[in-house]
Amino acid sequence: MSAATEAGGLPLDELIASLAVDIPDFPQPGVVFRDLTPVFADGAAFRRMVEGLAAPTLVDPRAAALATPGTGDPGFDVVVGVEARGFLLAAAVALQAGVGVVPVRKAGKLPRERLSADYALEYGTATLEVHTDSLTPGQRVLLVDDVLATGGTLAASVSLIEGLGGVVVAVSVVIELTDLAGRQQLAPHTVHALWTT
Repeated sequence: MSAATEAGGLPLDELIASLAVDIPDFPQPGVVFRDLTPVFADGAAFRRMVEGLAAPTLVDPRAAALATPGTGDPGFDVVVGVEARGFLLAAAVALQAGVGVVPVRKAGKLPRERLSADYALEYGTATLEVHTDSLTPGQRVLLVDDVLATGGTLAASVSLIEGLGGVVVAVSVVIELTDLAGRQQLAPHTVHALWTT
């Protein structure tokens, strides 16, 4: 029996916390990496996590205002996932919602014309890219990633989406590390975190 089945009645944040594994000093000393792969590996927990990530469409007033009532419209046209664990989550959310998925990749991974954004993160700097034809102006976007830390990665992703004319209706993450104040980097966008720690 899976942990999720055994803990069927647990609130989602407690379920994720019970399965995630903290890895100290990874990828460098002083950083605690929250490994979500045990949550991904548990089918029932993964399903609950995916459903939770799609929840902003039910509570975010901006997403609700953009939805077409009575049509099954989830409030977004596409899900954007950030490399790499965000790909797994975004693809699952998109599949469940019946919409497409767009990857935001690290520099040098995309073969066609792309838009780039540089950003700082808690242990260095990096560049993210997206194909210039991956979104159309006015397209409603749910941005999904695994962790919100300092907010650099997601802020760069928002910049890329908006640079292509997309409208970010919500940012959905599994874990928010509140001590790092990443939410402020994303204002005024709505941030929905399944587990804040």
